[in-house]
Amino acid sequence: MSKQNAIVMVLIISAMVPQIQSVNLKAGNWGTSLETKNNETVTNLQFYFHDTLSGKNPSAIKVAEPIDKSKSFSTLFCNIMMADDPLTETSDPNSKLVGRAQGLYGSSCQEEFGLLMALSYSFVDGPYNGSSFTVVGKNSIMNPVREMAVVGGTGLFRMARGYAIAQTHWFDNSGDAIVGYNVTLVH
Repeated sequence: MSKQNAIVMVLIISAMVPQIQSVNLKAGNWGTSLETKNNETVTNLQFYFHDTLSGKNPSAIKVAEPIDKSKSFSTLFCNIMMADDPLTETSDPNSKLVGRAQGLYGSSCQEEFGLLMALSYSFVDGPYNGSSFTVVGKNSIMNPVREMAVVGGTGLFRMARGYAIAQTHWFDNSGDAIVGYNVTLVH
């Protein structure tokens, strides 16, 4: 392909991609939806995920581990957790509940702390009440910022695609964590 044809192709493709506006959200306004030129909606969500493994009422519980524990890994490889984690408006665990992350995640890496996530993020507040989206993919939890794929949704997010940016806000030795999420959905 000639350089001129390549430039024409880039221009055609960029004209087909929906224009996404950046939205800076504040507490009390954890989600905003905008319609694009091609009648799709782009929704930006910001919330906090609270994964609690310790205490009397954990939100994530180990449901499987390696059969042969002599082959244990420092990365907890083969451990699988079932989760029903609260999603809140701010990093404060007592802030307004906006939804729940439900599903499972497992340590899928032998040489790093990496999780395979399969979670449905279901909302119970505001205009997104009753809607959900699903994240499936690798979460390299030791990276300060990581990106995961949104592979579908229900309700207002039916047929969603997009990405979730996760950033650990707080983590302790018991495995408890608070993770900030910034999600962009096209639906």
